[in-house]
Amino acid sequence: MTTPIGNNAILVLTNLPDINSAEKLAQNLITAQLVACVNILAPCTSMYQWQDKLEKTTEVPMMIKASRDHYPEIEAAILKHHPYELPEIIFIGIDGGLPDYLAWVTSMTANTT
Repeated sequence: MTTPIGNNAILVLTNLPDINSAEKLAQNLITAQLVACVNILAPCTSMYQWQDKLEKTTEVPMMIKASRDHYPEIEAAILKHHPYELPEIIFIGIDGGLPDYLAWVTSMTANTT
């Protein structure tokens, strides 16, 4: 595994309540050139405690590939378009991967700073 010098690619994770809201968010992020790619995954069951109540719901996970430089704008866009009061928004630094792919992720958002 090689890591390009200056790699600042990240993976952002969030869940939406349905496929339509996930597709709308993905389109907003991509057309704003904040992210390179969004994977919308199959619906899954999520369980969590919310306001002293055990919740069980179906959600649509999203994996968002982007540049660390744009994380503040990505977070703001997710908060703006997300229907939840407190959405899951997590980013994970990508320590390695195919150098050409990671360079592509960075290049897709290079003109938005």
